[in-house]
Amino acid sequence: MRGTTKIVFAAAVLTVLVRADASLAQTTQDRVDAAIAHARAAGIPVALIESKVAEGKAKGVPMDRIAAAVERREAALEKASQALRGRTDVTPADLSVSADAVESGVSAAVLKAIADAAPRDRRVVAIAALTELVKQGHVPEAALDRVKDALKHGPDALANLPAEAAAGQERGGGRPDATGSSTGQGRGRGQGPPTSVPAPGGSTEPTKPGGKPTKPGKPTTTPASPSTGRGQSGS
Repeated sequence: MRGTTKIVFAAAVLTVLVRADASLAQTTQDRVDAAIAHARAAGIPVALIESKVAEGKAKGVPMDRIAAAVERREAALEKASQALRGRTDVTPADLSVSADAVESGVSAAVLKAIADAAPRDRRVVAIAALTELVKQGHVPEAALDRVKDALKHGPDALANLPAEAAAGQERGGGRPDATGSSTGQGRGRGQGPPTSVPAPGGSTEPTKPGGKPTKPGKPTTTPASPSTGRGQSGS
C-alpha cells in the first residue's frame, strides 16, 4: 500500500513539473503579448515594443529574458507617455528617447520640464543629452539645468554637452563636472556628441550602435602657428 502511494505521489509530482515547464514556455510569449496589448491600449506605437523583441531574437537572447526586457520597456514607455501627455506633436522618436530617460532614473517632472523647454526640432537631442548626463552621474535636476542652458546657445552646444561634461568629469577625477559651463566651452574643438545623442541636423532617431557617430571627447588637434608662444595648448 505504501509503495503504491509513493508511486502515485511521484507521478503527480512529475505531472506538475511537466505542466510547469509547458506553462513557462507559454508564459514568456504571453508576457510579450500582454506588453504589446498594454502598449496599444496606452496609445504607444507597438513597433517600439516589437523592435525590442526582434532585437532580442536576432541576438539569440532567451525568451524569458526578452519577455522581461519587453515588460521593462513597455513600463518605461508608458511613464514617458504620461509625462508627455497633453502634447499633440509627440513622435515615436520622442517616446523612445523619453523611455531611455525614464530607465536611467529621470523623473516624470524632469522629463516634462525638458520637453517643455526644448523646441520641437531639438527635443529628441535635448532628452538624449539629459539621459547621457544622468548616466554619467549627474543628478537629473542638475542635468536639466545644464541642458536648458545649452539650449540657449545653439544645436552644437547641446549636442556637444555630454562629451564636454564627460571631459570635465575626467579632469575632476571621475566626479561629475558641476561647475563646467555648457555655454559653448569647447565648441569648435571637434568634440562630437556621444553615440546616444543625435548630431545637429541629423536624424531625429537616437544614434544606434553600428552607426558612424563622431567620437566623443576626442578633440581635433590643430597645428599651432609658428608665431604662437610656448605653453598655448589650445584649451
